[in-house]
Amino acid sequence: MSDEQYRLWRAGNDWYDANYTNPSHIDPTIYDHDLNPGAVAWFKATAVHLIDRVEDYLEILAVHDVSCERVESTNPGKIIYEDSEQVVVVPWESGKPGGHEL
Repeated sequence: MSDEQYRLWRAGNDWYDANYTNPSHIDPTIYDHDLNPGAVAWFKATAVHLIDRVEDYLEILAVHDVSCERVESTNPGKIIYEDSEQVVVVPWESGKPGGHEL
């Protein structure tokens, strides 16, 4: 990354750290690969103030030819953490009851 890109990335991470809960501070095992394989955080659709701030990250990815896409789901997996702005889920396994491809 360029110095400017690093500055934008660092400022974005610092803002997120200061303005929303890090689930691993509540439960240090939340992203443990053995306990919660594939655990991933999703912003809730109502967390617009958090989603809107993703633009700088997308610009950095685009400059470096890293493709990305916005994914929305009403059922991304088994919820293992939830607060007013996000959920952390273990994704459903494809082919299992309740499972689906995202």
